[in-house]
This record gives sequence, structure tokens and C-alpha cells, in this order.
Amino acid sequence: MTQTIAPEQVHSIVQNQHQNPFEILGSHRIEDNGKTRWSVRAYLPDADQAWVIRPQEREQHPMQTLHHPHFFECELDVPELKNYQIKVKTGEHERVFYDPYAFRSPRLTDFDIYLFGEGNHHRIYEKLGAHLTQVDGVQGVYFAVWAPNARNISVIGDFNNWDGRHHQMRLTGGGIWELFIPELHEGNLYKYEIKNIFGHMYEKSDPYGFQQELRPQTASIVTNLNTHQWGDEDWMEKRREKDPLKQPLSVYEVHLGSWLHDSAENSPEQGKAVPISEKPGARFLTYRELAAQLIPYVKELGFTHIEVLPVAEHPFDGSWGYQVAGYFAPTSRFGTPEDFMYFVDQCHQNDIGVIVDWVPGHFPKDRHGLAYFDGTHLYEYDDPRKGEHKEWGTLIFNYGRNEVRNFLISNALFWYDKYHIDGVRVDAVASMLYLDYDRKPGEWVPNQYGGNEHLEAVDFLRELNSLMFGYYPGILSIAEESTSWALVSRPTYIGGLGFSFKWNMGWMHDMLHYFSQDPVYRKYHQNNVTFSIMYAFSENFMLALSHDEVVHGKRSLLGKMPGDDWQKFANLRALFGYMFTHPGKKTLFMGMEFGQWNEWNAWSDLDWGILENKPHQQLKQFITDLNKLYQSEPALYSEDFSFAGFDWIECNDADNSVVSFLRKCPDSEEFLVTVCNFTPQPQDDYWIGVPEGGFYKEIFNSDAEHYGGSNLGNYGGKWAFDWHNPRFPYAVALTLPPLSVSVFKLDSTKQLTEEKE
Repeated sequence: MTQTIAPEQVHSIVQNQHQNPFEILGSHRIEDNGKTRWSVRAYLPDADQAWVIRPQEREQHPMQTLHHPHFFECELDVPELKNYQIKVKTGEHERVFYDPYAFRSPRLTDFDIYLFGEGNHHRIYEKLGAHLTQVDGVQGVYFAVWAPNARNISVIGDFNNWDGRHHQMRLTGGGIWELFIPELHEGNLYKYEIKNIFGHMYEKSDPYGFQQELRPQTASIVTNLNTHQWGDEDWMEKRREKDPLKQPLSVYEVHLGSWLHDSAENSPEQGKAVPISEKPGARFLTYRELAAQLIPYVKELGFTHIEVLPVAEHPFDGSWGYQVAGYFAPTSRFGTPEDFMYFVDQCHQNDIGVIVDWVPGHFPKDRHGLAYFDGTHLYEYDDPRKGEHKEWGTLIFNYGRNEVRNFLISNALFWYDKYHIDGVRVDAVASMLYLDYDRKPGEWVPNQYGGNEHLEAVDFLRELNSLMFGYYPGILSIAEESTSWALVSRPTYIGGLGFSFKWNMGWMHDMLHYFSQDPVYRKYHQNNVTFSIMYAFSENFMLALSHDEVVHGKRSLLGKMPGDDWQKFANLRALFGYMFTHPGKKTLFMGMEFGQWNEWNAWSDLDWGILENKPHQQLKQFITDLNKLYQSEPALYSEDFSFAGFDWIECNDADNSVVSFLRKCPDSEEFLVTVCNFTPQPQDDYWIGVPEGGFYKEIFNSDAEHYGGSNLGNYGGKWAFDWHNPRFPYAVALTLPPLSVSVFKLDSTKQLTEEKE
């Protein structure tokens, strides 16, 4: 047999130092005096003998070793050689497989590589990662990974004993490595074995992997995302037609790992709970089990959306999902990708939207993740003054690199595309916007103009939002942004960041500070209640009482309230009542709806057992009725973001800690009157100006007996009388219950009936 390659070439394969093993391995045509023959070469670690098998014939062609005891070659005098197989004998064990290096055609096109290189391949997740496919009639998995600075990369997995000598990848354009491995299937475990220029080796999960093992294991899993049969066509069509700014939006924020565990005694219906410490072998509910229990619960409460804390794969439970290692993989803690699709699908079929917390601001340093991915600072900035959150122990994405920006943008689009989610709440936006965020002087690098604005991150957020709304009309993009950065929720074409909503952190801080005060002192803090209206329409605000306010020693929401137990519940109802009648969309964290006493504990369940007690049952009913009121009255949601939907009646009565205001619906000219008494002292004959005469029906009273209140009220409503006030021609004399929010609506039917009589 003629030796067709030099020892140095064999050595480059054996030492895994060749960036295109297809030049050495696989089948190679040899033209000799007009006659065609083929040389088949294979590096087969641990093989004792090897043969080439052509599927169309039964004959086995023995392979000979060449320059190395496990490097084999065979020459065949045949005109064509396609889809041959290799038979390997190791000891007494034999196996037959298709040669990966026989499939030579690259799957990535030049156009794919070009778009990715400029940051505009919005479906790059369909190219990079692991994809079940068929090549030349053979089923297998195509692998592709971006690692431009690696010396060599191999696919390792449960199919090759995690041995990087077997499946060495080739480097194509754009720093992308690829390989098709025949006969792999869904469920195979894999990683990338990456060697840097110094030969140091790293084992990495797939950045574009669709599924990962349950922690602490870290391998990626070959997954088919196209098997679920969706049943949410009606929801998706309606979503495209709706303007979220004009719709009621009431969000139930959930940490799936601590809402409820698997014990039969733990049940929202039964109102019982068993501590996790007393449940040996307790496990998380699966996505499907959550669909069976969480969805009916949220539907009963009347929320329009469920917001889940990050479901992307993360190694540490204690991060709550905010330190993501697998951006394209729903966490395996709760099941498979198809299970999560089922959860979203069932939400939609029950008219509930799904918002996912998304974390493009930073990522953890775990060895298997994105950090130092190819032996260089690939996904993160190389300067720690720009690329590291020391306080959080995480790294910051390099928003100035096209491929990194493409990774993040395609990831956001991926969740809408493959999982039909309805929105993202972008975490920690403030940390992205400022170069000096949580940094001392000298620990940060100014931008090109000498300022602290992170211009690359700003450009990224604008591009992100423009593309999300372009591809998916009607979806939500919510910013958790805690500073006074201007135009967060304004269109990009006028210089905004392009989010649809911004969490109103100022309102949250002001209100929690106000309600934590003993009512006797609240008259000195009236500004906390009223100040938010000064800026309420500068952004599209969402009022959020989130998980961050009930953890790390901050106490539960009910625990923050002053007074005895009765006053605590009354205060909490008043806070919720003011929240739902105040301009802005709404978000409540789980457990707040029934007044959990304990702080949120991410390692345990909610305190379902307290629902055996009547005050907690009544608070849950209060939230249910408050959601019904909110969604049934367009004046409370249709004009949240301009003064056309709001007007103060009286905001200066600090001595009585009373505020009153109108919520208006310009389209129908309907309006509601809301009156808040934030002290335990009832007010009798309290005059409120109103714009029209007639009967004002009391449609909601947080002090009602069935909510646990004192049942003080206005006997169903009050007639307005003439009042020569410069602003309001009419007034109603009301009884204001203690620590209450009361809502009134002009009853035009009653007015007409009385006039006829």
C-alpha cells in the first residue's frame, strides 16, 4: 500500500493539533493514470483492528496501521465511495459505525457566517449548537460552536467515552467549528473539549445547547424542539392585534422552585404546608405539574400574566436563576424543554400570558459556562474594570462584539420563537447602562466622551427592543431600571431604549416607606403618596412589589405593616387598593396575595398552611376581587400613561392622610372616583368634589366585612349635590372607613330612573 500522508500529518491528528481534520481523515480520491481509487483514513483510539465496509457489498476491506498503532488507512479500487462504514474490533468487542469524516460538506453557508460576523443572524440558534439532521440519507447530529481563538475543539459525550481524540472538529470561517456525527440521537449527552493556544484544556457546555443535565451535572443534551403540538393559535393571533399599553396587565411573579413542592399535603386548595425539612426526598414540581396547579390558582385570582423568575439553566439554586449558564435551555429542575412548552401552551389556553425574567447583564464564572470560553475573554470584556461585577462575582457581556450581541439578541428572539412566551422582564438594566455601576472611583473606564454611560450596552438594548417588537407585535419588554435614565420606555427613533414598560422603583420605595410608618406620623410623609404623579407619565410605568422587597431581612409585605394584626391586614389592603387604582400596570410577587408572614425563602414553599386562617383567606379574596375590578373598568387601565387618564381631586389633606383622585377613560368618558384614608381614624361627612351630578355607587370598599374590615361604608353610594368649587361643580359627602380605599362610579341608570320618577 502506498503511504499517502507523512508522519507529521498523522501526528497532528493523534495530538489533536489539526484545525481541519478532514484534510487527513475520511475518504480521499486518488487519481492514478486515469484510474480512480480511494484512500480511507481513520484515527481510532484503542482499536486493535479496523475494516471499511461499503453498504452495497458484503465484503470487508481491512485497514492497516500507518505511522501510529491507532491510525488506520485502507485503499479501495472503486469509482465511487459514499456513506461507507467502519468496523472496529477492540479485544472481543466489535462495533460498526458511519465515519463522521465521510460527510465533508459544511452545513454553515458563507451567508450564515457573514450575518453572524456582523451581528445580524437573528436565527443563529438554528445553525450553532447541536441539531438533529440527516446528511446523505444518514441520521445524526450536527454540531457547531463559535470559538475563534481555540487551538482545537472536539465533541465529547456519552457516545465516545468523553474522549476528545474521537470527534475532532474543523474550523470554518468566522471562528466557527463544526462536525456532523452520524447515528447520534435525541438524549445524547455532550460537551465541547476546547484547547487554547497553549494546549490547556477546558470542557464546556454548549452555549447554544437546548437542554442541560440537572445540576450539579453540566453536560448539554441533544434535543428536538419541534415535537410539541401547540394549541394556542387563538391566543397568538389575539396577541398580535392588541396594544398592551391599552390593556389591563396584572402580573403574578413566581419563583417556580419555591411556589410549591411535591408533597400531597402541600396544596393551595387545602391551605396546608409541610416544611421542606420535614419532607425527605422532596422534589420540585415539574412544568406539567405546575401547569396543573399554578395555572388554575392564578386564573382564580384573576391575574392576566404569570412572570417566572429566570427559567434558563443555572448551576446554583441560590441565584434564583439570575446567574445563567445555559441561555437557550429551560432549567432541567422542572423537566424537559417540551414540558416547558406545555406549561406555556396551557397558560395561553387559559388566557394567561407568560413573562420570563431574562438576564443579559452578566453571567457566572462557572468553569463549564461562557467564562473564558475558548481560552480567551470571548463573551466578556477583557478589562475587569469593564468586564466584571465584583460585588456579584460575575462577568459582563462584551456588548461591543458583534457575535456576542448576536448571541444575546438571538436568545431573546429564541424564547418567543420556540416557547411562545409573551414578554421578557430584563433584569438589572441599570447595571448595564452605567460604566461606574457599583464601582469606586478608579475602578471603571469612561466612555469615549469621558462619561459614565455604557454606550455599547445602550446600543444593544435599542437594537434588541426594535427587533423583538418587529418580529413579534404585541409582546412585552419590561425594564427593571432603578435610576432616572430618560426615555427607557420610549421608542428608539426618538432616542429611547425601546422598552414597553419600566418598573416604577421610586413608587415602590416611597410607598413601602410610607406604609411602614405608624399612621400617626403619616401626615409628615404625604409626599410619599403623591410624588409619583409628578413623574408618572414620563415613562410607561409598571408598579411592582417584587421578590426583592420580601427577602434578605426586609420582612414580608404584611410584616412591614404597623399596628396590630387587624391594622396590618387593613394597611396591606389599602396599599394594594392604592396600587391597583394608581396609574400603571401591576406586578405582585407570590405569597403577597394571601399575606405571608414569613420572608420569602427560596429553599422552601410558600406558607400555604396559613390559608386555614380566615384573615388570609379574606385577603386572597380581596386580591381576586381587586383584579376583577381592575379588569372590568377601562378607566383603571386604558389611559395609564398620560394625564388624560388621571386627575387629582385632593392631594393636600396631609392632616387626615387622605387622598382622592379620578381615573378616566377618554374613549367612553367614564370615570371613577377613588378615595384613600390611610389612618385608622374613620372620617364622617368628608366632602369630595366630583365633575358631574348624580348617584355615585360605591363599587369597591377595602374595609368590607368579607375582606376582614370593619364594614364601614356609604350604604351603596351617595348622591352628589351642587358645590360652587372652582374645580368641581358637584360634591359627595362620604364616610371614609379606617385604613381603606373606596372606589365610586357614577350610576347613570339610577340617575335616569330617579329623573323619570
